[in-house]
Amino acid sequence: QVQLVESGGASVQSGESLRLSCTASEFTLGHYSVAWFRQTGGNEREAVACIKGDGKGIRYADEAQGRFTISRDNNKNTVYLQMTSLKPMDPAVYSCATDWLVLPDGVNCPMKYYEYDLWGQGTQVTVAS
Repeated sequence: QVQLVESGGASVQSGESLRLSCTASEFTLGHYSVAWFRQTGGNEREAVACIKGDGKGIRYADEAQGRFTISRDNNKNTVYLQMTSLKPMDPAVYSCATDWLVLPDGVNCPMKYYEYDLWGQGTQVTVAS
């Protein structure tokens, strides 16, 4: 089955770190851009970071810049989100998604949820203050 599966969500204390993983099944993720989004309650999905298929194009949301790092290991068909210095504002369901696009040089990965087509089920992150 073609799918993305997230893992790594947990309940941590403020200031601690977590690494989330997004692994693809039944297709090669390495060609495509992947983004991490987070969502709380009924709010719109908020982009956290994205990475192009070649790993050379990366973007971060302002609140993630400097604390979160997105990376990918195409040999493992996996994209990671390393989160450090977690804050009480960070709890959410974190989901990864791919846009099924091979972007050319000079075009960076998108940061809008409607640009992405295949989504994982999400993993819960809780931060206790």
